[in-house]
Amino acid sequence: MSASDENAYDVAVVGGGPAGLTTALYGARLGHETVLIDRGGGRAAMMADTHNVIGVTEETSGNEFLATAREQVASYGGDFERGFVESIERTDDGRFRLVAGDDEFSAKRVVLATGFSDTRPDPPLPRTGKGLHYCLHCDAYMFVDEPVYVMGHGEAAAHVAMIMLNVTDDVDLLTRGAEPTWSDETAAQLEAHPIEVVHEEVAGVENDPDSGWLEALAFADGTRREYRGGFPMYGSDYNTALAESLGCDLTDDGTIDVDDHGRTSVDGVFAVGDVTPGHNQIPVAMGQGAKAGLAIHKEIREFPRSTEAIARDGPVDDAEVPAISPELLATAVAHEGHAGGPRESPSAEPEAAADDD
Repeated sequence: MSASDENAYDVAVVGGGPAGLTTALYGARLGHETVLIDRGGGRAAMMADTHNVIGVTEETSGNEFLATAREQVASYGGDFERGFVESIERTDDGRFRLVAGDDEFSAKRVVLATGFSDTRPDPPLPRTGKGLHYCLHCDAYMFVDEPVYVMGHGEAAAHVAMIMLNVTDDVDLLTRGAEPTWSDETAAQLEAHPIEVVHEEVAGVENDPDSGWLEALAFADGTRREYRGGFPMYGSDYNTALAESLGCDLTDDGTIDVDDHGRTSVDGVFAVGDVTPGHNQIPVAMGQGAKAGLAIHKEIREFPRSTEAIARDGPVDDAEVPAISPELLATAVAHEGHAGGPRESPSAEPEAAADDD
């Protein structure tokens, strides 16, 4: 099926995490028909608590955080579609066609907010969020002065173990029987830090029966070590298939190469959030989404009309402004944040007079 007029947008965002949602928010608020296509889930949805986000309390779960964000975007006229985008291609008119199952969408600009998946270590494992944590800078604060493990055998694992000494004096590095692959220089650093490297495989997990939080790990040699939590460091699988199919350049670490406003090497294609280089943090992702939203707005907004366009098409006519669709105009003037309070759209049809008969 081809994209219908109803499925024709200015901006199409693929991925519903904090970066994609922020881009969609800016798109809708700046007067562009915007759709966000999300298959559900993602790293943010797995958060038991939200950390390091000003204005959001820690007891807010990832799902609650995302649900509030979706409500905000929808309140400004942004559309949501649940689906998995299988392909994107540029059409002859310069737009993009997105295919998600039986649905197709068309857009002037595409934003890839497809993120990545953490490579999980083999079981046995603690419960995610109650002893197994993937964001060092989000969750290190939880383990101040507590026993912590770092799991892995590469450079990242070794360095994270040393970083954790900033908040606790009890850090073990668990290689789980794998041969360490960190450099000689890193090995020398480890030897100079009070970190125990444990080579035995993990054989079991002990959790608090009431809270579910990790209490200890059991090892194949029969030993038991108490931990309150830790960080597996086995890398990430970046979701770049769509970017690669469009011809976007990737960095050496497998992320999508972007400029400071999320532009990729392909004109009209942007990327934001965890699928791009940088810190994997909600505030960082939101900032990237905001920058991309502003950059897209400047590229596709109608006014100011260039001098070349004025020479070709003449001055802007009163009938051409404002450059916002009737649907988004109606949403804006009825919004509770509208100046002077919500009001009826000027394009709305007056109610029919009551029949005296």
